[in-house]
Amino acid sequence: MIEKQKLHGYGTWNKKFLGYFVLILCLSLVMLGGVESVIADESLPIEIGAVYNLSGSQAELDIPSSKGAFLAVEQMNRKGGVLERPVRLLMVDGESDVKLVIKKTVELFEKRPSVSALMGLSDTDMVLASAPVAAGKRRIFLTSGATSPKLPLQVPEYLFLACFGDNVQAAAGAQWAYQYLSSRTAAILFNSSQSYTRLLQKYFQTRFQELGGRIVSRESYTPDTMSQSIRRLSSTVDLIFFSAMPEEAPGGVALLRQMGFSAPILGGDSFDSEDLWQKHKELDNVFFTTHAYLGPDNPDPQVAAFREAYVRAYPGTMPNAFAALGYDAARLIMEAVVEAGSSDPDDVRRALSGIRRFQGVTGTISYPAGNRIPAKSVTILQIEQGQRRLISKVLPARVPPP
Repeated sequence: MIEKQKLHGYGTWNKKFLGYFVLILCLSLVMLGGVESVIADESLPIEIGAVYNLSGSQAELDIPSSKGAFLAVEQMNRKGGVLERPVRLLMVDGESDVKLVIKKTVELFEKRPSVSALMGLSDTDMVLASAPVAAGKRRIFLTSGATSPKLPLQVPEYLFLACFGDNVQAAAGAQWAYQYLSSRTAAILFNSSQSYTRLLQKYFQTRFQELGGRIVSRESYTPDTMSQSIRRLSSTVDLIFFSAMPEEAPGGVALLRQMGFSAPILGGDSFDSEDLWQKHKELDNVFFTTHAYLGPDNPDPQVAAFREAYVRAYPGTMPNAFAALGYDAARLIMEAVVEAGSSDPDDVRRALSGIRRFQGVTGTISYPAGNRIPAKSVTILQIEQGQRRLISKVLPARVPPP
C-alpha cells in the first residue's frame, strides 16, 4: 500500500513519488550540500538558483513548478546548453516557512556566489522573503507563480513576474462573468489572512463595479471561521467570487453548496489543482481564472509538446498551470542569457527586461518598457465532475492599477 503524508493544509502527497522526485533532483541537479550533477562541462556551468517550497503547505503549487523548471533545463542541456555551456539549476527547499526561505536564499549565495539569477516560488509572501536577498546581491528574482502586481514596486529593478498579475486575472474574471454569465450582482467571500486572497478580491470588486455590476455582500474569513462567514453571505446573487487558498477551495465550494448557494462560483488560479477537485466530483458550476489549459484536447502544438515531455519525464502525473509557469520561467532566464550573450547578472537583468514576444507554454510573454509584469491573456476553466475544462481565453479591456 502506498503511504501518504498530510501536507500542512494542502491535502496529501504521495511519499513514494516525492522520494522518487527528490532522487531525480539529486542525480540531475545540484542540491545545496548534496550531490552535484554530472553534466557535459563542469568547468563552465551557467548557474541558476531555484527557490521552491518542496514540502509544507506550499508544496501543492511549488512541486509541479519546480519539476517544470527542471524539465526546461534538462531539455536545454540535451541541446548543448546555453552559449555552449551547460546549465546548472541549484534547487533549495524553503519548506513553506518564511524564515527558512530567507535562510536558504542567503545560504545559496554563500555557497554559490556565481549564481546568475534566481527563480521560483508561487506565493507573494514567500517571494517577499527571498527576492530582497537576491536584490541585495544584484540578482534578479523571476517568480514563476506569485501574482501580486505590487511585487515589482516592493523590490524595485530586480523582481520580475513570469505570470500575469492578480489585477489582470481578476479583471478578466469580472469581465467574463459580466459579459458571458450576464452576472450583475455578486457576493465576495475571501480569506483575510493571505496577501494573495485579499488583493484578488479587491481587484475583482473594483473591475466588476466599473463594468456596472453590484457587490451585494462581502465577507472575509480565516481558515477557522469560514462557516460563520458563509452564513452572513447573501445567497440572492448572480455570482459568488470565492478568493481562497488552494487547500480551501474544494471544501469551501462544497460548503457553499451544502448551505444553499446555487449561483455560479468563480475563483482565481489557486483553484488550479486537479488532484484536489477529483475528490469532489459532485461539484459543478465552478469556474476559475488561470495561466494555461494543459488538457489533451488543447490543440496548441506548444502545449501538446510540453504535456508530452512532462508526462514522459514524470510518469503517472499530469502538468498543471504551475508546472508550465516553472517551465516558462526557467526558459525565460536562459533566453535572457542568450540575448545578453553573457551570464553576468547585470547583463541578464537588462536582457530580460527587453524580451518581447517570447513564445511560452503559458502564452506569449513580453515585458513592456519599464514594466516587469508580462502582458498575457487569461484562461477561464470550468470544474466539471472533478475535471478541468477550457471555457475561454480573455485579454481584459481594462485592468485596475496595483
